[in-house]
Amino acid sequence: MLRRRPGLAVLLTLCCGPAAQAQTPPPSPNEPPVIVAQGEATVRQPPDVAWVQIAVEARGARPEEARQKAADAMTAVLATLKPIVPAPNLRTSGLAVTPEMDYTPATGARLKGYLARNQVEARVDNLELLSKVMDASLTSGATSITGLRFDVKARSQHEREALRSAVQDATERAQAIAAGAGRTLGPIVRIQEQRLSSAPYR
Repeated sequence: MLRRRPGLAVLLTLCCGPAAQAQTPPPSPNEPPVIVAQGEATVRQPPDVAWVQIAVEARGARPEEARQKAADAMTAVLATLKPIVPAPNLRTSGLAVTPEMDYTPATGARLKGYLARNQVEARVDNLELLSKVMDASLTSGATSITGLRFDVKARSQHEREALRSAVQDATERAQAIAAGAGRTLGPIVRIQEQRLSSAPYR
């Protein structure tokens, strides 16, 4: 199983005064000169939490029959998972009962029965148990495992770390621009944050 390290990336636009004058028209009296610099930072951390969708399917001649069969199958799956995954980390994420039709040119559409699908989402805080969770689900009656995704638990902490680094990067860029123009960097006028998309975690 390949897992990419989550990248928490931010892009900041920082405005400071005064501005460099080279190759720019002079500012109007009502608009003090500014330097606009962008800073970027990415913090990469190995994933430490995963979510997976576990589903069971069952068929029946009537909707309630299919639904009950699916409920019984999911009960067996959950009984197997609860010693591995804490109960609060298991939640129902989908429940559907749909008719199944059979079609032939001679008879046209004919109701064949009903299909019930019961799905739960499991949060796995210990990635060493992830394979065990999936294997236990399948051996206890799950018909599919989908939607596997990874993340980091302390995402907010790492995002703030990236923000601090981006501010420092933007400040250093603004200082370099000011020095190149023979000017001294003034106070920060405005900081604007732009979040960058993280790569998918697989």
